[in-house]
Amino acid sequence: MLTKQHRLKKNKDFELVFKRGKTFDGKFLFLKIIKRNNLKVSRFGLVVGTKISKKATIRNKIKRRSRDVIRKRLEDIKSGFDVIIGAKTWVVDKSYQEIKEELEGLLEKAGVLKL
Repeated sequence: MLTKQHRLKKNKDFELVFKRGKTFDGKFLFLKIIKRNNLKVSRFGLVVGTKISKKATIRNKIKRRSRDVIRKRLEDIKSGFDVIIGAKTWVVDKSYQEIKEELEGLLEKAGVLKL
């Protein structure tokens, strides 16, 4: 679980990222990122719609796996970003390792990871 300071919670924050954020596409995940200079930490939100699966257990499993990858890499993530991680339909069959590789690749591509 991500700490409260690392979570995007409010609808207005999600809307802002979706409207103004830059998109980075992967095979089965995508990122929407916006730079917010007034924050000392980066915040993350996850979006897994019913299009992915009608079963909440499957959607929650995808979110748990994505959150775990982020939680383990928090030290390596630059501060001041609002990031939304979204799932595409093909993510349902993917293992934790595949999700981890895809998400880390997207974060690196987006310039969010410290090098």
